Formats: sequence, C-alpha cells, structure tokens
Amino acid sequence: MLGCYDFCGHYEWTFEWMIQRGGEPLLREYWDEAIHRDSQRHAMELIGSKGIEGMKEYWGHTLVDEGAGYHCTATDTVFRTDMHECPSKGFLIRNGLHQHHDYCDHCMGWIGPLLKECGWVVDHEHNHCGQCWWELRRATDPTRPGKPGELSGEHDVRKSAGWLPPHGTMDVYERANAPHDKKTRKVD
Repeated sequence: MLGCYDFCGHYEWTFEWMIQRGGEPLLREYWDEAIHRDSQRHAMELIGSKGIEGMKEYWGHTLVDEGAGYHCTATDTVFRTDMHECPSKGFLIRNGLHQHHDYCDHCMGWIGPLLKECGWVVDHEHNHCGQCWWELRRATDPTRPGKPGELSGEHDVRKSAGWLPPHGTMDVYERANAPHDKKTRKVD
C-alpha cells in the first residue's frame, strides 16, 4: 500500500503520463471525473448544500488530515484558504520529483468544476513552491479578492518571506472555475 506522501509522487507521474497519452483534455477529464465526480462526491454534497459552512466542514478536516500548514478565514460571503506548506507539493520538492509541468493545477482541476456546479467562483494564486491562496465567492458576487492581509491578517501567505517565487512567475486565476482559466503574472 502506498503511504500518503508516496501517493503524491505517483499521482504527479500519472498526470504527465496522461498528457503524453491524450493531452491536456484527457488529464482535465480525469480530474473532473475521477476526483470531482467520484472520490470527492462528499465535498460536492457539503458545499452544494451548506455553502461556506460546508467548505469549513470539508477543508477543516481535510487539510488537518493531510498535514497542511494552512489558515482558513470565513465570512458570510467568502471562504479563504492561505496554504503556507502544501504537504503534497512539499513532498515533491523535497524529493526532487518533477514530472508534470504544474502539479498545483490539479486542485483547480477538480475544485473549479465542483464550485461552478454549486454557483461559486475562485480567485487563486500559486507560486509553485508549495504556497497558495484561495478566495471562494458566489458567482453573483462581483467582489474582487482582498488585498494582502485584508481578510486573513497576519496569516495571509502573500505576507510570507518566501511568497515570491524564485522563477519570477505566479499562476493566477480570477473568478475562475477551470485549469484553462489560468494566467501568469511576472513578479520581481
């Protein structure tokens, strides 16, 4: 049996294998069908029926179980996660594993479509170094993402010393629901 972290290496290798066999469309179909519609049905049920309370319930235990270094903030209109230490990406970095060009995209690959079905959109950035932030709002809410520290105060990952990636680009999603909604932003 694979351990939790061993699984991350296999998972990442599988992403690249799928791209080589069927391109990005096959990989996106896998994220949507196998993760969103199958293994994470319980997330869909919680978020679809309870909204932000369901998000707190789902990610409140999932991120603890995975051993993530994170902070969640919730108001009546937004659910925000600041990921300071992604256990999956951290495992890949520590072990020099790099098969798929952007392992981090798998989160948007299943979370984005799930949230779209529930009527939510995502604002998100990740630095490819095991750090990211997410703000989830109703699709009808035009509010832009908060400025650094505005919602999560000192816990905002964008205030961390290691937030800016050494390679000079940040992946950005604005009011998104799919991996192909990604833009890149140059950073100094």
